[in-house]
Amino acid sequence: MSAVRLESVSKHWGASHAVDRISFETRSGQFIVLLGPSGCGKSTTLRLIAGLETTAGGHIFIGDREVTSLPPAKRNVSMVFQSYALFPHLSVAENILFGLKVRGVNVGERQERLTQVADLLSLDSLLDRKPSQLSGGQQQRVALGRAIIARTPVCLMDEPLSNLDAQLRSEMRSEIRALQQKLGITMVYVTHDQTEAMSMADQVILMRDGRIEQDAAPAELYHRPASVFAARFIGTPPMNVVALANAGDAAGGAVIRGSTTVIDALPGEGRLLGIRPEDIVIGATGVAGTVEYLDYLGADSIVKCRVGDELLLVRTPGKFHGVPGDVVHMEWNPASQHFFDAASGRRIDTLDTVARAAA
Repeated sequence: MSAVRLESVSKHWGASHAVDRISFETRSGQFIVLLGPSGCGKSTTLRLIAGLETTAGGHIFIGDREVTSLPPAKRNVSMVFQSYALFPHLSVAENILFGLKVRGVNVGERQERLTQVADLLSLDSLLDRKPSQLSGGQQQRVALGRAIIARTPVCLMDEPLSNLDAQLRSEMRSEIRALQQKLGITMVYVTHDQTEAMSMADQVILMRDGRIEQDAAPAELYHRPASVFAARFIGTPPMNVVALANAGDAAGGAVIRGSTTVIDALPGEGRLLGIRPEDIVIGATGVAGTVEYLDYLGADSIVKCRVGDELLLVRTPGKFHGVPGDVVHMEWNPASQHFFDAASGRRIDTLDTVARAAA
């Protein structure tokens, strides 16, 4: 059964289309991430699911119920906000129990649930403290506890780790994912951080300008990006995407614009080549390039190379022993190449396959 389903959902503010006819479906028990840059519509989509915003069109289903016109309290979802939204004058225990008190849950059940949640989130020793006496990570756990104690089948999370430092973010990613799997609830999680999306999600919905760019598992986003935007948004450093041109000799084929080494049998005009920096190897043969810049990161180095009119980033293990101005040769497995249409930016592997078969 689907946990959350959106059908052609839109949200407009005047002429601005914050969310433009998006549709997706998630299965019960999945961890779903709405991913994209600032202003792409991911938080607005989450607020539409929660009922905190009204739709300009379309239908929203949670479980087998349409909830498009229902108020937030009747949608049977819980939510964790970016700011945590804790009441400063209430203790940790009172913050966690607040929703249950409002809903009239009896004292005995409230205490039983509080004990379970405090044990699950290691908050036992903090129940009498106020939010101002907690660290950022502890406040995050309290916000999680308040959502979990409601025992709703769907939990919505709006960039909950954005206020934490890098190390704590990493720890909390693992904790939230483990908690979701243990409880078996559906989580819809908003972030602009591709590391969070790739490490936590079962399903990633990548958004751009209010629309869905690609809806796929993390591995598919990485290995088969549907567009140049998806290719460059996922991966650190991002995928190299360079313009191709037709080879100048009678043999034909494609070259990186401004270079001479043929890298594909089909004509290059109108196509873009995508190749991830970690798929390129610097060796004795291959495409020639000139080193322009080096970044040593400890475990590996990022080498920026000029190839004809384009730049390629190469991720190479350890310290690269070279200097700007050196000429190097780069090679990669043809299977790691991605091709995109230069006009639309969309993936064209299928078109390549058809063209090769006809050749």
